[in-house]
Amino acid sequence: MWRMGKGSNRAAWWFFLVAAALSLAAVDRGAPAATAPPRVTGVRFGEHPDMTRIVLDLSDRVDYRIFFVPDPYRVVIDLPDVAWEAQPPKEDKSVGVIKGYRYGQFTAGTWRVVLDVASPVALKQVQLLEPREGHQYRLVVDLAPSTREAFMAEVKRTAAAAAAPAAALAPPPQPQARPGKKVVVLDPGHGGVDPGAQGRSGVYEKFVTLAMAAELKRQLEATGRYQVVLTRDHDIFLPLRQRIALARAANASLFVSLHADTIDDPGIRGLSVYTLSETASDKEAAALATSENKADVIAGVDLTNESPEVTNILIDLAQRETMNLSANFAEFAVADLSREVKLLAKTHRFAGFAVLKAPDVPSVLVELGYLSNPDEERQLRDPRYRSRLAAALVKSVDRYFGWKETLSKS
Repeated sequence: MWRMGKGSNRAAWWFFLVAAALSLAAVDRGAPAATAPPRVTGVRFGEHPDMTRIVLDLSDRVDYRIFFVPDPYRVVIDLPDVAWEAQPPKEDKSVGVIKGYRYGQFTAGTWRVVLDVASPVALKQVQLLEPREGHQYRLVVDLAPSTREAFMAEVKRTAAAAAAPAAALAPPPQPQARPGKKVVVLDPGHGGVDPGAQGRSGVYEKFVTLAMAAELKRQLEATGRYQVVLTRDHDIFLPLRQRIALARAANASLFVSLHADTIDDPGIRGLSVYTLSETASDKEAAALATSENKADVIAGVDLTNESPEVTNILIDLAQRETMNLSANFAEFAVADLSREVKLLAKTHRFAGFAVLKAPDVPSVLVELGYLSNPDEERQLRDPRYRSRLAAALVKSVDRYFGWKETLSKS
């Protein structure tokens, strides 16, 4: 047998280490490195004699698609998954034909910019410019005044792009129901490209509702009696029909949608609780329901194998019972919340919110307050205030399910 001396052993050992290190380095070089998503670093608007220009400053080249949406007039720009670093302009967003813009994550892998335009427009020019003269990549979109007929023609032409993201909107898989636990679905209103109302400090409703839902979930789960499902747990757009479908797929025993509104009068404040009614309880409720319902179509129930008469009867019966249960929870909530926070006059209200129309899931919509009121907006941004709200709602949930259990035994 050939043997190496002590010095040779040491040399061989170092040779082995160097060879191993080189091999690992080669493997590392061959593995694809994780790449950061492109960054949107700026948004700029410019008004010209014959057009309005929108410029998105980008760190990298991106794919994009543009489509038109009517009534009201909107131009939509879809981007891949990006890191949005652009700060909203401090000045008025209204420039030229553009009344304002919104942005946010639309689906997994898609960010959406929505341009609200005052009148029909046409795409005069779209360019993705290469970096030069100190600039990054720039997506330049020029919009020129047009006619409704031409705008509607663009709607048809770009319809395929508008429909493309729909496949990504299926409800996410739901966790298995835990024995002995009631399933409560919490629905933070708005999200992603749909920011909802904007408070006096600039805070968006979508962030207030998400923070409130997270605190309410924490407190409900801490009781050990409930399994809580959030319709969204981050800043993403979710159609109304998907929120309802998610609640039904989770076999929810209760659905609570959370919102925070604004109104022209900054002196008005107070929380309110809505349940479903085809006839709104007052003009304010009707207007609010109409505004919310614009986000999506009303959900239906799959009764395709039934006759229209049977379908109408089944939905009506299911919805009548559900509306009664929803109203009972609302009364518990009003009573418990009244001990903790300021309530709006006629606190329990009725409106035709689409998100309340699941025929077999008792549902309420809680308007947490008015972001247009400086004091109430400040409270809703305060974690301690949200904790008080959540504690009162947990009491209401407990009382509701206790009442239901007593009712079933009688």
